[in-house]
Amino acid sequence: VQLVESGGDTVQPGGSLRLSCVSSGSVGNIYVMGWYRQAPGKQRELVALIGRSGNSEYSESVKGRFTISIDNAKNTAFLHMNNLKSEDTAVYYCCAATDVADSRSLYWGRGTRVTVSA
Repeated sequence: VQLVESGGDTVQPGGSLRLSCVSSGSVGNIYVMGWYRQAPGKQRELVALIGRSGNSEYSESVKGRFTISIDNAKNTAFLHMNNLKSEDTAVYYCCAATDVADSRSLYWGRGTRVTVSA
């Protein structure tokens, strides 16, 4: 599975962005996709996850501001980010988990940078 993120940019506080993650390869084995982020000097942290059926979960820090969605036909996951804050500044990584014959694997994209600054 290969993952390619896009959509990162520099925005002002209160602004919005939409990140995209296109998956390719053995996408039929993907059962969940998600977004993590890593701010300078900090550990990578979970932002949001979504299953193939659309069930999702969010970190408390983004709940109510970010929305994760998935277009199964296009093998693409999205992260809609509203009311961005300076603390949202980070590199955002897409991930996908596969389950093949009870063997699970996790794949990562290379990241897309989001900077929130006045």
